Amino acid sequence: MTEQNTTEQEQAGQISDPTSEKGVISNETPEEDSQEPEDAPETFPRSYVEKLRDESARYRQRAQQADDYAQRLHTALTAATGRLADPSDLPFDPEHLEDQDALTAALDDLLARKPHLAARKPAGSIGQGAVTQDTSTVDLAGLLRAGAGG
Repeated sequence: MTEQNTTEQEQAGQISDPTSEKGVISNETPEEDSQEPEDAPETFPRSYVEKLRDESARYRQRAQQADDYAQRLHTALTAATGRLADPSDLPFDPEHLEDQDALTAALDDLLARKPHLAARKPAGSIGQGAVTQDTSTVDLAGLLRAGAGG
């Protein structure tokens, strides 16, 4: 390029970018790249930000408390059915709180896969509780014979 063309380009605000290909002329000046945007981000007072953070912390605590209550309710509903020995064996599902049929179906599925988790109720004479025999007369020989198995 001639000196006259170079000065005309400089006056027009066009400078050749040394990193670009030869012959390509950029309309941007280096000064435009280094300028910061005129719209600076809006800042808030520290007291306002702290108030918002405290409010958010309270909401997080309430949400955690609601989750804990939902877990406890789920365990209580499962225990009320009396079908499991340990009601915490059924994993928590929020759907069980809203739909009794979903809870029953989940219990049926769990007991089908793991029948050992079912509640057991002893039946018959297990040697505890009220005795229906007449205890007014004690027969030691009879007790010894009954204890010896013969």
